[in-house]
Amino acid sequence: MKCNAWTLALVGAGLLSPPAATWAEEKPSSVLTALSSTTLSGYVDTSAHWNLGTRNANLPPYTPNGQPGGTKADGFNLDVVALTLNKTPGEEAWSAGYNATLLLGPDAVGYNTSFLGARQAAQSDFSLKDTYLELHAPLGNGLDLKLGTFTEIIGYEVYEAANNPNYTRSYGYIIEPTQMTGWLAAYQLCPSLLLNAGLCDTWSAGVNSRSFNTAPARAESFKTYMASLAFAAPTNSGAWSGSTLSGGVINGWDAANLVDKTSFYIGGTLNTPITNVKLGAAYDYVILGPNTINGTPASSGYQNAAALYLNWQATEKLAFNTRGEYFSQSGYLAAAATAAGAGLPKSAFALTQTVQYDLWKNVIARAEFRWDHAADASNPFANGVDNAFLLAANLIFKF
Repeated sequence: MKCNAWTLALVGAGLLSPPAATWAEEKPSSVLTALSSTTLSGYVDTSAHWNLGTRNANLPPYTPNGQPGGTKADGFNLDVVALTLNKTPGEEAWSAGYNATLLLGPDAVGYNTSFLGARQAAQSDFSLKDTYLELHAPLGNGLDLKLGTFTEIIGYEVYEAANNPNYTRSYGYIIEPTQMTGWLAAYQLCPSLLLNAGLCDTWSAGVNSRSFNTAPARAESFKTYMASLAFAAPTNSGAWSGSTLSGGVINGWDAANLVDKTSFYIGGTLNTPITNVKLGAAYDYVILGPNTINGTPASSGYQNAAALYLNWQATEKLAFNTRGEYFSQSGYLAAAATAAGAGLPKSAFALTQTVQYDLWKNVIARAEFRWDHAADASNPFANGVDNAFLLAANLIFKF
């Protein structure tokens, strides 16, 4: 380090310490440089549920972690708090970034834990989501890689309630995987078409989960494979500009239920010529490998979920979101539903109406009515009837 005469004089007079003089001459630390480009964001999600009727112990799993809806029945709820640290890759040809999301609260229970024992993991109010390194390589149009744990690549709805048209989750979301651990590659084939492909540990969530640590165990080389295509209508498509269509498949081992699973999905959103009106549709189909019921080998199981969405942005602040659904399951899953008399029915219809009004800055405020009807007369909601009704309020602060 070189110091000029004036700096040396200040040091000699005791007005400037040698370390301070050193730091003034050196380049900023690489750690500080990385932190300067890191952003902090998140949200606080709260709700209130009123479930019409009594004995609401087993309701449709409204929550994003698959917990029974009865855990929030007839009361006020803190759903989840999310904190995200993010640094996107820079403009360099070879650049890197990262994302780390922490979930705190009841909706984090059982979502994607790994470092606790099985009992503690099922009760912990802490979880990780979308925690990965992101690498960009200048290959062709640009190849982006994620390594770590990340959200699965299929589905119309996501974990974050604020990013969905409705507060409660659809049956399609319930039967989809949620979080994968492995690597994911994204390549922009052309401005309108994106390809995703990945290799992960298991179909089910769980950081660093393994298929060969289960019983029955799979080979150490047994992995989960996935691929999807996403299309976005170009800007010169008139009223249809911005419309999207995507589809994909995920095949692997469900370590939570000890069965092979293959998930198929297709869905999209259509911008219509009617001002501020959008239509959406989604279809999920899941094949589950042979399983055992009460010690007796059974054939495969199948799940279907179809949903239609209608969004009307009436004013800048006021929106009406409608969702209609049909769900069914067959094979050994239907037999299990009949035997249990609770949980997911063999077949069901659901209608959800959400009214959103953004009154406060950074706050999403919604009121929602949902009706679930079991079409198989199996009384699946454990309240002696085939219908479940929910009135809910949802307030989310995003920062």
